[in-house]
Amino acid sequence: MSLIKTGRPIQLASLLLVCLALSACGFHLRENARMPSAMQHVHLVVTGSEGLQRKLARALESSGVVVEDNSGPGIAELDVPTAAFSTDSLSQGGYVRITEYAVRYHVTFFVNDASGQTLLPSQSIQMQREYSYDSSDAVGNAAQVQQIESSLDDDMVQAILFRLQAAGSHQLDAPATASSAH
Repeated sequence: MSLIKTGRPIQLASLLLVCLALSACGFHLRENARMPSAMQHVHLVVTGSEGLQRKLARALESSGVVVEDNSGPGIAELDVPTAAFSTDSLSQGGYVRITEYAVRYHVTFFVNDASGQTLLPSQSIQMQREYSYDSSDAVGNAAQVQQIESSLDDDMVQAILFRLQAAGSHQLDAPATASSAH
């Protein structure tokens, strides 16, 4: 009976110690990106990747942006003219069999505000993931490539949002033009 009573304070102290360690390490949940004020309504045009368009639209909406189906007055435009995957061989094994591949993802995008002025000039982001190829499991390799491409889409959405957020905070930090009267 006394073992149960003495074990309880140890469990409580352990739990308290874990909570204290988590709060001290600086762990924070990721917040939604803060978009520039000129991007409250956005028409999204993505060429080459339905997955990127769907995920980017969802991320913009969760950041408080209204994604419009059509462009028009008062609507900024986020244009992604290039979103392309490519696969390259990295290494070869015996009898010239490819054993490692790299999946590369190249995306180019720019943003124009509602008046057609450039809010963010053309940006290019490239990402890649490497994976080992097993010639005895062709079906598994195709599934692995699909998973890598989906993961790259997720990472690309975050990279685009970070750039949009940086553009918005850069505009806020820009000094106002001073007018002087002589």
